Amino acid sequence: MPMQAIVPPGSGTPIAPFSPGTLADGVVYVSGTLPFDASNNVVYPGDAAAQTRHVLETIKGVIAAAGGSMADVTFNMIFLTDWANYPALNSVYAEYFPGDKPARYCIQCGLAKPEALVEIASIAHVGSQVGSQVGGPAGG
Repeated sequence: MPMQAIVPPGSGTPIAPFSPGTLADGVVYVSGTLPFDASNNVVYPGDAAAQTRHVLETIKGVIAAAGGSMADVTFNMIFLTDWANYPALNSVYAEYFPGDKPARYCIQCGLAKPEALVEIASIAHVGSQVGSQVGGPAGG
């Protein structure tokens, strides 16, 4: 099955040449998602919990556009700028994954914009379902 770009409604133009997500063989790969608004401005500066919620809501939208839900997420790659934000991240993260938890890793690193405190990339298995919002531009 060829890869299909997943571009949810209201998505801004990415800051680099990528799609918010791709679907191939029933697997959704969600690009590293930062706490950006549609104009690529960082939202909730200094608030790791609010940034985490924004990132997870954005990821949820990509997966939904491919016909899935957060329950389909099997793996998350998490990037934090400071380990001091780890408890805030985990508090919000637990709300989005209340049952069986996806596998994940978390590392500390610099991110694309200094005001961003968290970035998450995800993999979800949605089977052969394809949402109505598949396609669109492949990035900017």
